[in-house]
Amino acid sequence: MYPYIKFITTLVKAKFRSKLSISETSVIHLRAGFTDIDMFMELNHARYFNYMELGRWDYSYRIGFLSLVKKQNWGIAVGGVSARYRRRIPFLAKFSLSTQLICHDGRWFYFLHETHRNNKICSSALIKVGITSKDGLVPAPMVTKAIGYENWGNHVPKWIDAWIEAESQRPWPSET
Repeated sequence: MYPYIKFITTLVKAKFRSKLSISETSVIHLRAGFTDIDMFMELNHARYFNYMELGRWDYSYRIGFLSLVKKQNWGIAVGGVSARYRRRIPFLAKFSLSTQLICHDGRWFYFLHETHRNNKICSSALIKVGITSKDGLVPAPMVTKAIGYENWGNHVPKWIDAWIEAESQRPWPSET
C-alpha cells in the first residue's frame, strides 16, 4: 500500500522548509512504522523505494521543480534502479534519508538516495528518472533550463556511466 499520509505530510513539511539549489542535498527524517516492516521486524526492502520517492518529492518541491511540472503538464517516471543494502532498519527505529540529484545524460536524471541510522549507512540507491510529456521524454537540458540551471549536470560521473553501460547490455525478455 502506498503511504499516502506520509506523502501528504512530506509535501506539507517541504512547503515550510528552506528552498534548495539543484546541487544541494535534501534530508528527511523518518521512522520505520508498523506498515513498513516485514516478518523480520525490519524495514521491508520495497518500502525503501517508497521512502526514496518521498525524498524525491521533498527535493523536487524545494528546488521549485514540482511547480514547473504542474505548469508544463509534465509527468515523472522512474526508468531504472540499482540498490545496495548494508544495515537493517528495525521496527520503530529512526533514520534519515538523503536525496541528491547527481547529473543527467541528456535524457535521464540520476538521483542518489542514502538511508542512515546512528550515523551509519543502511542503504544506497541510484535511481534513473525521466520527465515525460505527451510527446515522450522531455530532454533533461530543457528541464534544467526551465528551472534556472541551464548548464547544470551534464557531467556524468564514471560510476554512473558504467551503470548506464551495464544496463544497456542487459537483454530485455522477448515478448510473447
